[in-house]
Amino acid sequence: MTAPPPPTLHSVAIFVSDLPRAIEFYRDSLRLPVTLQGSFGAELMDGPTHIGVHPAVHADAKKLVGRHTGITLFVTDLLHYCGDLHARGVRFVTEPTQQPWGIMAMIADPDGNILALWEDRTPEGSGAAVNQADGIS
Repeated sequence: MTAPPPPTLHSVAIFVSDLPRAIEFYRDSLRLPVTLQGSFGAELMDGPTHIGVHPAVHADAKKLVGRHTGITLFVTDLLHYCGDLHARGVRFVTEPTQQPWGIMAMIADPDGNILALWEDRTPEGSGAAVNQADGIS
């Protein structure tokens, strides 16, 4: 008898106080595709793993609104993407900064839920840190 396959990650949840506002932010500001939507909230992103945005209805969920989510989104050409986010009024907790493992930025949704943005571009040449969305050192 063969053992069943191990579990796979389907989604991670972000709890919000205003679902329509959150869906607008994730869909329009971050440009994440909405793959499913209903009274439960919304699922975002194509592929096997999703981000679920859910209304914080219960007391335990309400405690989770406005916190660091622990979610890191991989972004190709992060500096350009962050420039677009600035133009759309997205709040940055940490501007794009060169780290030994790549460029990182931290943003917050309208409820203050924090997400990390990452590009695996490592320092080149002089090692000067990139600390602004326009790429100026």
